[in-house]
Amino acid sequence: MMKDKSAVNRIDSTAEVSASELQTSLSSKRHQNPSHHASFSISVFFPCYNEEDNVVRAVEQALAALKKLNADFEIIIVDDGSCDSTGQIADELASQDSRVRVLHHPTNLGYGSALQSGFKAATKEHIFYTDGDGQFDINEMPPLLPLVKQYDIVSCYRMNRQDSLMRKINGWCWTKLVCLMFGMKMHDIDCAFKLYKRQIFDNIKLSSTGAMIDTEILARASRKGYTITQRGVNHYPRTAGSQTGSNFKVILRAFKELFKLRSQIGRS
Repeated sequence: MMKDKSAVNRIDSTAEVSASELQTSLSSKRHQNPSHHASFSISVFFPCYNEEDNVVRAVEQALAALKKLNADFEIIIVDDGSCDSTGQIADELASQDSRVRVLHHPTNLGYGSALQSGFKAATKEHIFYTDGDGQFDINEMPPLLPLVKQYDIVSCYRMNRQDSLMRKINGWCWTKLVCLMFGMKMHDIDCAFKLYKRQIFDNIKLSSTGAMIDTEILARASRKGYTITQRGVNHYPRTAGSQTGSNFKVILRAFKELFKLRSQIGRS
């Protein structure tokens, strides 16, 4: 069910929930109700393109973190037409644990398409995604979970971003531009560490297939009245694989989708 229009663009970034506070709260509730953890239902997915050196670590760390929560969970790997062994490795991981699934794109369809596939495949009440490149620590995800009692989306931002100066400048400028165009106040629009209530995706239609996807989700969700809060997370250097976000074709595609989205939202 969509929220009241008065909630449009309600974006908060003040309260902090520590990992220790979460653990204390969950431990107390587990003592009162042994099935409490299992009542939290979450799909975790990783969009991957040529991440053969990272995907095993990403999935193993996710399994370890989710098992500690004793939640009802699934892990989805979206292989976006990788040219290396990412797909085969992902299939092997899925064969070892029934809670791990793999989606294969026959060709590289783009980051937005990979996220759309993950959102559509998710079956649990909440959806969390992060990239499969190892630049985030999924153990920073559990402290976000209590926030979805109050908010519909938890959108994180990178603290001490571990990217080149040019990528950081480009990222800052892009965030400022899209926030200006869509009336949002976000610290880091494209940070790949986000938690959503799954019902959001029943009420918004996504079209972006490239790097515009995060902007489109947040812009459309805020227009529907969904509430957003922001939290900082650590960002780590990439140790394997290569980035594709600074590719000229990716950037050009993002700008085309940006003006198309602005036109669509403006008409609505």
